[in-house]
Amino acid sequence: MSEKKAPFFVGYMGVPKALKSFLLKVSLLLFAGFTAGAVLAGASQDDPGQAGFRFDYGRQTLTGVLEANPYPLLYVTQGNDRVKAGHTMMLSGQGKTPIMANLAALEGNEVEISGVILKRGELDMLQVAGGKKGIKDLSKEGTIPASEPLGKWKLQGEICDGKCLAGAMNPGRGLAHKACANLCLLADIPPVFVSSQPVEGKEFLLVADPDGGPFPREMYNYVGQFLELETEIERRGDLLVLRIDPDKIKAIE
Repeated sequence: MSEKKAPFFVGYMGVPKALKSFLLKVSLLLFAGFTAGAVLAGASQDDPGQAGFRFDYGRQTLTGVLEANPYPLLYVTQGNDRVKAGHTMMLSGQGKTPIMANLAALEGNEVEISGVILKRGELDMLQVAGGKKGIKDLSKEGTIPASEPLGKWKLQGEICDGKCLAGAMNPGRGLAHKACANLCLLADIPPVFVSSQPVEGKEFLLVADPDGGPFPREMYNYVGQFLELETEIERRGDLLVLRIDPDKIKAIE
């Protein structure tokens, strides 16, 4: 009486009939397992929310008074249906192109600026049309609103580059985005602090150094991390500005 031989697969030969059903079941189980794993991994991530370039708004043209320090800001004096007068709009160049050189000499002047809006909730930014095409000096001196001190605050949150956060990339935050964010900050794109709790009703705050100047270079290592800090906050128009002190900040694991 001969023993029944177990099926054996050889690469250059066909799959034995006895193994075909087994391989089919294993393949289906692996497919279902990987699919379930992908769904669960995606469900465990924070929703990046609705953000991006608002091309549906069309090209926007705004008139206002320009401030270049710590970053280009437009205090809108003549808005439209999308952007109301009295709003403080952060400005950026196309891609990672700095625009400070084109704007610094116009600080305090009334200007007409056009470009495309990026928006995430209450956070918005105008990407100025390339070169000087999107900037028109109206040759008229304007008035930069006085800043309003709001005192000291202890906050937790994350530092991001405002452009990617507003929707140039999604999710535009976290350690995975750190390198891109730092390249944006090096291009003078306004840095934004995302607070875990509202500050005067605001979640997004422009970041400056303790003297109200540009983002401190020694803070670049903290970008994309969850932080705890003590800070002074001021209001410029309807925008809140956080004056960050590198000595009063720590990363939270």
